[in-house]
Amino acid sequence: MQEELLSIGKMAQLNRISISTLRLYDEKGLLKPRYVDPDSGYRYYSIDQNARLDMIAYMKELGMSLAEIGQALRKEDITLIEELLAQKNEQLHQQMRQLKARHDAVERAIQSIERYRKSPVTGTLSLEYIDRRYAWGIPCPENFYQDGIHSYEASLQALRHTLAQQGLEQIHSYNIGTTIEREDFLAGRFVAGQIFLFAGRDLPLRQGGFQILDSGMYACIYLDNYDDEISFAGMLLDYCQTNGYRIAGDYICEVMSGFHVFDNDPRSMFLRLQVPVSFEK
Repeated sequence: MQEELLSIGKMAQLNRISISTLRLYDEKGLLKPRYVDPDSGYRYYSIDQNARLDMIAYMKELGMSLAEIGQALRKEDITLIEELLAQKNEQLHQQMRQLKARHDAVERAIQSIERYRKSPVTGTLSLEYIDRRYAWGIPCPENFYQDGIHSYEASLQALRHTLAQQGLEQIHSYNIGTTIEREDFLAGRFVAGQIFLFAGRDLPLRQGGFQILDSGMYACIYLDNYDDEISFAGMLLDYCQTNGYRIAGDYICEVMSGFHVFDNDPRSMFLRLQVPVSFEK
């Protein structure tokens, strides 16, 4: 009997797998030896069992778990294999969507830091063309213009909690913006409207809060201190009025860089305050 069969070592060598893998397949019921010596416990395999090993390897490469493979092999049902592969296919597509979203978030973070490095100094006023942007946000739960940085942090955590409920990782929530409605801004009322993230177009968010910020000309001012936003926003409004720019939409405060890793003080920020403007022809 033994001369007609392959030892476990030969079987492993022939199929370019390890002996421990064959032992695992035996334990899981995926591939039982054709013969086990009752005295020594040595396992022996038949050459025709290579076909089953090939099927196991194929299903593993398709991403199926050993449990799924065992289920399919035990039932010997091609329909079940098709169903399992369809489920695996959807899982792979979901992973690809998540990976793409993460890749987009990393690219936006790089772009944000690059913009920060190349941005004008604090106090610079400018008129800039900004391309179309996509945003996803929630109404600000607190008016941090009255209550300060701690209230802003609470609003930011509320946004991240909402995103986490939709399965989005924190890496997506670093390019943050907040708004004041146009009428409030023109009247000098600092009432926080929305807190949002600048999102990729394909960000996998399932519900609510999505909006498009149209491309156009924006009046902007840059600053590096959160506490100075109100006074700098006043300077931005004066700049628009002095130059005859018509404010055409809501005020936006964009956090161009909010990384703070050097000490325990409040969050360091570099901000671009902006309003869309139009011109009399």
